[in-house]
Amino acid sequence: MIDPILRDAETKMSKSVDHFAAELATIRTGRANPALIDKIMVPYYGTPTPLNQLAQISAPEPRLLVVQVYDKSQMGAVEKALRSSEQGLNPASDGQVIRVPIPPLTEERRREYVKLVRQKAEEARVAIRNVRRDEMHRMEHMQKQGEVAEDESKRASGRLQKITEASVDKVDALANRKEHEVMEI
Repeated sequence: MIDPILRDAETKMSKSVDHFAAELATIRTGRANPALIDKIMVPYYGTPTPLNQLAQISAPEPRLLVVQVYDKSQMGAVEKALRSSEQGLNPASDGQVIRVPIPPLTEERRREYVKLVRQKAEEARVAIRNVRRDEMHRMEHMQKQGEVAEDESKRASGRLQKITEASVDKVDALANRKEHEVMEI
């Protein structure tokens, strides 16, 4: 009876961890990473479209991204979107590809990114705790309905707490790794 609830909780918590990891990929470090500009919106024939749907993005060097736009008529729009993004990038086009040099981060900017990493980590922890709370309510409801015994419910809540702690530990490990990457010169 309780096992499906615990599996459900574990699945939801791992999705929260995965979402957090995907958000971390968009935070800039000193190295070039295609995920930095993947989600930049480009006006494509009047419709805002993510850059990764309009172009191939690669990182041939540690401090350079190369954007190959599929529709060459959109080179200007892509370049303008890159320039106006909040990443502080200065793209250069040669007519075939757009080269985006990744400038080194200032100490102040690094500290801002570390704060952003910590903020996103806290959001992920809150999401995980919300899953725990919801599943605890489901178990309490089942106990009140007489579907499960009280001791079984207590054991399950202990297992749920362990699952929660493991998920929070994963978030913390990812956040620490990203903070280290951001502060690395």
